[in-house]
Amino acid sequence: MKEKEVIRNGEGDNYNYSQDHCFVKLSSHHTKGELSFVEDTLKPGFYLGRHHHKIMTEVFYILEGEVELIFDDETIIAKAGDTITVPPDTWHAAKCEAGGKMLSIFKNGQFDLYLEKLSKLSDADFEDAKKMKTINAEFDIYEA
Repeated sequence: MKEKEVIRNGEGDNYNYSQDHCFVKLSSHHTKGELSFVEDTLKPGFYLGRHHHKIMTEVFYILEGEVELIFDDETIIAKAGDTITVPPDTWHAAKCEAGGKMLSIFKNGQFDLYLEKLSKLSDADFEDAKKMKTINAEFDIYEA
């Protein structure tokens, strides 16, 4: 990034999915693919299935509500102000029963580009397991 960038509240690339509403606050385009930040409003009943990353580190900073992070060896209830760092090769899932909000930081991952790609898919694409596995692998996301 050569120039400063200001992204105000309610701004950034905007992706509103059935389970969450994301605003990209720092695009990996500006960090040579090394870093991205996503403000993620989790809708009630949010669930992200078990997966891991081979390269990417994820950092979750909880802004509102409670987020349950499920690991193979423990489950952590993260509350506002808590930070959870998930290194590569760590299987994890997440759920948020009542809804919440978090800042997700992705190191060595282009999660913002993944969100962009997902926004262009049809319902039929999402139902195509082989296609989704290929897209997920392209962005270092591997499901159980």
